[in-house]
Amino acid sequence: MTLAMLPFILAFLLLVVGLYAIVAKRNVIKVIVGILVLDYAANLLLVLVGYRTPPEGGAPVAPILTGGVKGVDALAAAAVDPIPQALVLTSIVIGLSVTALVVALAIRLYEKYGTFDTNLMRNLKG
Repeated sequence: MTLAMLPFILAFLLLVVGLYAIVAKRNVIKVIVGILVLDYAANLLLVLVGYRTPPEGGAPVAPILTGGVKGVDALAAAAVDPIPQALVLTSIVIGLSVTALVVALAIRLYEKYGTFDTNLMRNLKG
């Protein structure tokens, strides 16, 4: 295992923590936090996949072509991939709307049952 793999391992660990919170917890608020952690871990993983270090060991550059057609090969080797960044921006907006929907659902569940515990919600009929 190299030091370059450490961010991927930590992102995977966040994915596992988010899945654990969704599957194993019985409190609705903890499930919502698990969904948020899972969303952030997926965004982090997408950003890590798009990150690229130049072969000469310098800092990555923005994918903006300024040298004309002659500099395309050098830019492709050194630039960060913009597609995962665009996907993460879209994912952030979708994650925010899903979070708002789930929080509204949790509020309605609390108004109806008076608890956030899903086991007690199953026992209550009506």
